Amino acid sequence: MPHCIIEHSSTLTSNDLLPLVFQGALDSQLFADDGSDIKLRALSFNDYQTGTIKSDFIHIVLKILSGRSGDDKQKLSALVLAQISSLNFKDCSITVEVVDMDKASYSKLVL
Repeated sequence: MPHCIIEHSSTLTSNDLLPLVFQGALDSQLFADDGSDIKLRALSFNDYQTGTIKSDFIHIVLKILSGRSGDDKQKLSALVLAQISSLNFKDCSITVEVVDMDKASYSKLVL
């Protein structure tokens, strides 16, 4: 049940990134086999600064319920990074972060 949040510079297209992040999460085999529990959203930024020059960026936050091993988290991060890297961007910083959501306090309601 990851919540995959993709933040990126506005010069990049969310529609190119969403299926790749989905595939990386699915390939990790940490979630439902059909990917039905993988949730994705993207935020495009017009206003940002990357050091002294303005270059493209992608930062992906993968929020997962606590309890996964460090190896599972590293595998998930590496698979998502590999998928995004397949686009062969030039002058683009790509980062992936896996964040635990506290299982004891997480609530969910589907209507």
